Amino acid sequence: MPGTKSYNAQTDTIERGWFIVDGEDQIVGRIASDIAVVLMGKHRPTYTPNVDTGEFVILTNCDKVKFSGNKLNQKTYTWYTGYTGLRSETAEARLNRKPEQIMRDAVRRMLPKNKMGRQMLSKLKIYAGSEHPHQAQNPQPLTGGRTLK
Repeated sequence: MPGTKSYNAQTDTIERGWFIVDGEDQIVGRIASDIAVVLMGKHRPTYTPNVDTGEFVILTNCDKVKFSGNKLNQKTYTWYTGYTGLRSETAEARLNRKPEQIMRDAVRRMLPKNKMGRQMLSKLKIYAGSEHPHQAQNPQPLTGGRTLK
């Protein structure tokens, strides 16, 4: 087929939009996977793996997300402090203390583990309440995912 050419997205020609997602009564892993797809740009027909073609995503009400099963009590988050031993806390304690961190970690682990993944994560804006300072960007509600309405 001599007339067929493949398309490679260029960073200077990509128009990025803003989407808003309400996290109230959503399951953490399912909403995180839908957000990761939009941040990577896989929802676009012009997706290119080596170019950040994703959009900005605003997540509100992250303090009202849910865990499936008994993960709220059984799931633990561990981290290294620099001293001997590890620190850990349950998902319930972290949801009360830092609800934004739960969603940021869930989405971060679904993105590529390189410079481009960190750049994609910087386009995610997470807020515990329903208010956000991005009204000027005119965000559209994100629909079409498995769990998004």
